Amino acid sequence: MSAVVLALTESASLGRRVSELAAMPLGTVESRQFPDGETYLRIEAECANQSVVLVCTLDRPDRKVLPLVFLADAARAMGARRVGLVAPYLAYLRQDRQFRSGEAVTSRTFARLLSGYADWLVTIDPHLHRYHTLSDIYGVANRVVHAAPALAAWIAAHVDRPVLVGPDAESAQWVTDVANRVGAPSVVMRKTRRSDRVVEVSAPDMEAYRQHTPVVVDDVVSSAQTMVETVKRVVAAGLRAPVCVAVHALFSDTAEQAVMDAGAARIATTTSVPHSTSVIDVVPLMIPAIRELADG
Repeated sequence: MSAVVLALTESASLGRRVSELAAMPLGTVESRQFPDGETYLRIEAECANQSVVLVCTLDRPDRKVLPLVFLADAARAMGARRVGLVAPYLAYLRQDRQFRSGEAVTSRTFARLLSGYADWLVTIDPHLHRYHTLSDIYGVANRVVHAAPALAAWIAAHVDRPVLVGPDAESAQWVTDVANRVGAPSVVMRKTRRSDRVVEVSAPDMEAYRQHTPVVVDDVVSSAQTMVETVKRVVAAGLRAPVCVAVHALFSDTAEQAVMDAGAARIATTTSVPHSTSVIDVVPLMIPAIRELADG
């Protein structure tokens, strides 16, 4: 089946990369806002009988979701056979249960919304906690791509004698995976979260790693409090200034600067979310899944 790639403005660079690596033509999406703030969209591409691949990473999702829905609906109206979504970062997985009476379980609502407009979904390392798989809440075919191979390759190429540091027990399994790929040791911190922005981290004995370069690895960095506290503990243990590596660079407010001020030597993140620290290309890892589902 022939396919065409369409990307919203903020994911234009990702769209071009997907188009290039998947060898699928890139269509043009004209987008602007009316004076009242509503969105105008127009597709300049042939969609009839095509498999349409929508590219939109979903950081800061509230401003992106309606244009994405409009784009999917317009593609179907033009005769698209299938419409898929490539969202390297998938939002709204934090609220996966009701903690207080009256709270919206936004992860389920968001999943139903996207499942109503896409036939399939490809994403990278979604922050699943109480859900076992995306299929627990998403009603469409989906593929989860893991960034570990790209993280490991970057660390091996750029860090001298690394020791990988996971910020909490939740990170242990995938930090160990990255460490094994690099051929490096790993340690895991203990974390206690007091609130969205208050985190306490305690470190195991790291005396044996004084001649190594610590690499703090996390999946999502938003407020960055976990990473900040982990960096502080590493520095306090007398180790070298750590390199910080993350999959999804959300970086709210002054988070990036806070990590550097805590004592980090460098921050490197993947291209799942466009950011000044995005140097680890993860698009190639998604291409087999995109091709599979687009051809399905």
